[in-house]
Amino acid sequence: MAKRLLYLGNGRRLQSVARLDERFESWGLAVDRRWAFGGEFPQSLDGYDGIFLSGSPHGAYEDVPFILREHELIRDAAERAIPMLGICFGSQILASALCGRDQVFRRSRCEIGYKPLAVSAAAAQDALAADWGHTVRMFVWHNDEVRHDHPDMLILAASDDCPNQVWRHRGVPAWGIQGHPEVTRAQAPVWFGENRARMEADGGDVDQFIAAAEEAAEAKTMLTRFGDFVQRG
Repeated sequence: MAKRLLYLGNGRRLQSVARLDERFESWGLAVDRRWAFGGEFPQSLDGYDGIFLSGSPHGAYEDVPFILREHELIRDAAERAIPMLGICFGSQILASALCGRDQVFRRSRCEIGYKPLAVSAAAAQDALAADWGHTVRMFVWHNDEVRHDHPDMLILAASDDCPNQVWRHRGVPAWGIQGHPEVTRAQAPVWFGENRARMEADGGDVDQFIAAAEEAAEAKTMLTRFGDFVQRG
């Protein structure tokens, strides 16, 4: 029987341009999609083998009903040792729920663009990041940030402008990725085009991003490894 993955969509649409939910299915997982942004949550976490948390236009520190409910769900999942992976806001709300609401803060300026991330020595022994070399490249775009110095966090990668780009919780199987390795080279121009106004307001050169769109294949190994981790159970 296929392992069950709870896919929590925290954006204005359940499915993002990246269609990562479909990729999880293609990797053999039975995906239960819930639009958390719209208030859709499972009654119980019974029967789930993994959880994915998507990005969102909100901040993890906001007192919005679905965000407060998601904090509770994350803590419940941690007690059950259900593996969790969050991207962007997903990473931030994992940090907020597991390490404290003060762990996420608003930056003074946006970090945006394709960047090489410095990979820590700890990544070589990590279940999801072990395929990475000394650096891993992905697109980053964030105005909020997760602090890097909490004792329960193990930092796996950092950028020149953010010391916590990828992290793992030391006590429970939970990982956070601040950047966007999920977007493929083919999807990137669509994603950049849809978000042009916001990205340009944040100081990004969207035309340059489209011209330089990358597959970020090495970064994506963390996603496939998460799928494998859930499958092994």
